[in-house]
Amino acid sequence: MAIPAFLAELRAVVGTRKLWLSAAVSVVFDDDDRVLLVRRADDGRWALPGGILDPGEQPADGAARECLEETGVVVVPEVLAAVDVSPEVTYPNGDMTQYLVLVFRCRPVGGEARVNDDESLAVGWFAQDALPPMIEEEHRALRQARECGGGAFFTWEGAERP
Repeated sequence: MAIPAFLAELRAVVGTRKLWLSAAVSVVFDDDDRVLLVRRADDGRWALPGGILDPGEQPADGAARECLEETGVVVVPEVLAAVDVSPEVTYPNGDMTQYLVLVFRCRPVGGEARVNDDESLAVGWFAQDALPPMIEEEHRALRQARECGGGAFFTWEGAERP
């Protein structure tokens, strides 16, 4: 998977040291209340579409861009469902990162679910009671988007708050 040019330039300066980056995730529900998932090419696991925001990019724009790039589905972000911090991530090449993750509940408005780039092995719509195996962070973002009543979930003083 290619990393954004700005990140490659930054890595050339800082090496593998931990970087703090922003990411946007799209939780997309269709009319049948199924959720859109991608099977990642880098580690083979199922996940919600999303990725690193470009410098200066509005988060909702980034969520929509990442979803289209990975899945072929055009979405409209409707609600900022959660603001979260990922666990620290160490990639196989030694690069360390931690993400500020912005989770958007989105509505599909066009396109067709398909593998649309080299970041995904598979793309599909899944009933919420028949999800493939996913890590806990994916389940949490899905729950937050499903349950969000308009105010974003966030953690304050160690507890998740609506």
